[in-house]
Amino acid sequence: MKIMRILRHPRAAVVLHDLVMVALAWLVAGWIINRSGFNGVVGALPLLAELFLVLTVQGLILWLTGLYKGLWRFASFPDLWNIARAAVFGTLLIITALTIFYGGELRHMVGPVLVYPAVLFLALGLPRMCYRFWKDSRLPDRSRTSGLQRVVILGAGRSGALLERELRRRGASDVVGFLDDNDRLCGAQVHGIPVLGRIDLLPRVGREVGADLAIIAMPSATNQQMRRVVEICEKSDIEFRTLPTLNELGSQATRIDDLKRVAIDDLLGREPVSLVWDSIREGLAGKRVMITGGGGSIGSELCRQIARLNPVELIIIDNSEYALYRIDHELHSDFQDLIFYSVLGDICDPATVEKVVGEYRPDMIFHAAAYKHLPILQTQIREAFRNNVLGTMRLAEAAERHGVGTFVLISTDKAVNPANIMGGTKRVAEMYCQSMAARSNTRYITVRFGNVLNSNGSVVPLFKEQIAKGGPVTVTHPEISRYFMTISEASQLIMQAAVLGSGGEIYVLDMGEPVKITYLAEQLIRLSGKVPGRDIQIVYTGLRPGEKLFEELFHELEPYEQTQHEKIFLAHPRQGNWENLSADLREAESAVARYDTKKLKQILLRLVPELAKTSISTKPGAAEVVSIYRAS
Repeated sequence: MKIMRILRHPRAAVVLHDLVMVALAWLVAGWIINRSGFNGVVGALPLLAELFLVLTVQGLILWLTGLYKGLWRFASFPDLWNIARAAVFGTLLIITALTIFYGGELRHMVGPVLVYPAVLFLALGLPRMCYRFWKDSRLPDRSRTSGLQRVVILGAGRSGALLERELRRRGASDVVGFLDDNDRLCGAQVHGIPVLGRIDLLPRVGREVGADLAIIAMPSATNQQMRRVVEICEKSDIEFRTLPTLNELGSQATRIDDLKRVAIDDLLGREPVSLVWDSIREGLAGKRVMITGGGGSIGSELCRQIARLNPVELIIIDNSEYALYRIDHELHSDFQDLIFYSVLGDICDPATVEKVVGEYRPDMIFHAAAYKHLPILQTQIREAFRNNVLGTMRLAEAAERHGVGTFVLISTDKAVNPANIMGGTKRVAEMYCQSMAARSNTRYITVRFGNVLNSNGSVVPLFKEQIAKGGPVTVTHPEISRYFMTISEASQLIMQAAVLGSGGEIYVLDMGEPVKITYLAEQLIRLSGKVPGRDIQIVYTGLRPGEKLFEELFHELEPYEQTQHEKIFLAHPRQGNWENLSADLREAESAVARYDTKKLKQILLRLVPELAKTSISTKPGAAEVVSIYRAS
């Protein structure tokens, strides 16, 4: 069976042709020298044995020179160069082997050494060039005469075939070929269009076919595969686009022919999340769901995801008028049957919280509202505490008073061994929700994860803005790294975690491997069509106050275990003293009211001792001066 598969391979005929030509070239070379028949170079060696040695050595050399990576349809000077090299090296090895193993005399071999390489070059090169000439002259170049865009599709699977059919229907493009890493497809045809070889041949094939555009039709590719394919596209100097991912193809607004530029999400995103949708629907469908910070990156994506699950009502709270307007407009357009309410309000305002929670009586609250910009909050301890801690406290208490079934606090990896004000305040919010869970019928669940790609105020939009201005791109440290996930993946896993817990849990999302920020900057520069270090410089500015080189997902005192979902872990929370926590927070309320930042610093250090080694400024707006140097 294995032999039959090899014989059916599209390249088998090419290899067989070349081996026949090798044998003929050797015989012809001997005949030209001897002029009177040919019985082999080595008289004592039977002709068949001699031919077997020649075929073995020369066939191996032809394979090693890369001759079979190309296609006859696009045979060119690089192929002829490979044939010439293979002929010369093959001859030298053949003569050496005959001399060593069979005692051949060198004087008998001078003729074949001179004649055989030339004969073999003609025998292998002429058929290839003639075939290409015949193919080129057989059909007119339809795309060149009609002004169509010449397209090479990367991926000859189902998505590539569907894309070719759609492009043909639209009539604006001429698909001149496919490239695919499946060797069984090489030489085959998809809808009459040839598979020209492997994807790594794009720089050469694209040039030979005059491609204007390469389209990556691999929606199920992993991020490692996408990185490799994008690197190949960049080397080819051909404009390239990609199909949406499987997640995007699953949405109603995306079609197979919706092409987009390759984004950083495609390179750093992971495999599509596998969710237990039955349990999520059971937990969310038919419920009143409230989302705080609903106009933000995570909050707005939660609105979109939950809106698809047919909640009874969706209540969205945000203190940004513009952010609230955007998500309100989007939901009105995309979910016309959805009953939802947009509330412009501040969760730090007790009257607002009491009014909204008491009037709408939600079954679930997703608390995504938070201040999260680390450098700003490092000098704004009062506002950080007021929003991240006291806002959470007011909302959590209102949830208990009005019988909310589930309260989900969306936290951050910066709450683990926090080294900054933002992480410290989020850690206190976690502690308060865990304490509430121990004395309430409401399920208080915390979901902790790292950075989200393209979220508001994150590093990706900043880098894009710097690149658009011509650079430089600023990175704080060459070794700094962070965990990243896409907004869609984070939101879906938050919903999954919300229906897993019974109350008091800290769920930690699997963030994969940390990514160096320098790598992120380099990829964004390349995706913009520029070269890092040449067109756009990367400048290292030094770590900012409260910034760590590496983030952590688990505290050393929080043993963790796998849950029933492979990408969600359960961290066993540390137990705190409710009386002390409650007293400290009431004292903090008073300090916030007086704008007593020194007192707030003392309280925060008492609640989160890890912050003692961090410099905390109590002067709003105090700026740190850092040195800037250019990357070599």
